[in-house]
Amino acid sequence: MNRIAETELILNGDGSLYHLNLLPGDVANTVITVGDPHRVTQVSQHFDHIELKKTKREFVTHTGTIGGKRLTVLSTGIGTDNIDIVLNELDALVNIDLQSRLSNQHLRSLNIIRIGTSGAVQADIPVDSLLVSSAAIGLDTLMHYYRQTLTAGEEKLLTSFKAILPNDYRLNPYIASADTSLINKLANNLQQGITLTAPGFYAPQGRELRARSATPGLMELLRGFEANGQRITNLEMETAGIYGMASVLSHKAISFNVILANRATQLFSKHPEVVMDGFIKEILGRLADIL
Repeated sequence: MNRIAETELILNGDGSLYHLNLLPGDVANTVITVGDPHRVTQVSQHFDHIELKKTKREFVTHTGTIGGKRLTVLSTGIGTDNIDIVLNELDALVNIDLQSRLSNQHLRSLNIIRIGTSGAVQADIPVDSLLVSSAAIGLDTLMHYYRQTLTAGEEKLLTSFKAILPNDYRLNPYIASADTSLINKLANNLQQGITLTAPGFYAPQGRELRARSATPGLMELLRGFEANGQRITNLEMETAGIYGMASVLSHKAISFNVILANRATQLFSKHPEVVMDGFIKEILGRLADIL
């Protein structure tokens, strides 16, 4: 077992992780991730008690309890580049001895619960609804830097998706899936689908303002994709990275997508904050039942 160098695992002066500013013990076994730092308070306001509040950069963390059950809510900021930081540092907090810089003999598996906003790509998915990502296809490059093992089903689905992409798109997608046990416990009565994780908000999600897109017709391709009864349902910017990093680090992850827009019907939520708060309470209730 090799000691991890100071330049590989960087600590602050107080011994906390470099980016998250957290110490071992600050994090519960179940971690809710949100993109927007302001949404941390929107979640933790429903806690019975908050024991810890820490902030550094875009990473805001609150740890507390609901019904005596401990939860952490943490903001990641936007994009899978931040997910690389957050998932690695969360894992380090629970699975590396920060003093000896050695991996723990007995490893912990965290429950990573994403609550985020998303846009539907299929016309029949209503605005102001909740959708769970059964799997996610990443159009970013994060998981190409890690050794990832795919199931036969994931390999087949990824191959089918790559087959519909024109050669001039220059994309190299990857795939990762939700944890089956979390799907069964938290989402068996919710709509599910394949999420596409994009590395940006505009052209990477088929939008054009003034800059011309190098992937014209992307939305039509996404809407028309189907493989073994599965289809792409929505777009966002973190889920594939969360699922991929959770899988290589042996954590469990599930992504809840609050559908605030429908790209097919061009509708947007009239009351996004109210809708988000309602689904936060619903998801917290589901979590409290299984913790």
